[in-house]
Amino acid sequence: MSEAFGDDIITITDEDGVEYVLEVLAVLEVDGSEYYALVPAESAEDEDLEVSILKAVEENGEELLCAIEDEAELEHVYEIMMDEIFQDETEE
Repeated sequence: MSEAFGDDIITITDEDGVEYVLEVLAVLEVDGSEYYALVPAESAEDEDLEVSILKAVEENGEELLCAIEDEAELEHVYEIMMDEIFQDETEE
């Protein structure tokens, strides 16, 4: 499993053409697939952040971030992702 933590900012566009600016909290490889933990980049410091987890998939040679539709897969990845994020915080 590989991981990367940092203050990377990305912009994604949904199927309706709406752009979102997001901060990448973590990128993890789980069971051979890559997943991104993201939060809105323009959030207030004291605001409770909602973490979104998206799966990287390749389509027509282009990498896309997609919602995870399988509940079991989402729960499995969420648990691993939160363990990694909070483990990093407690080590600091």
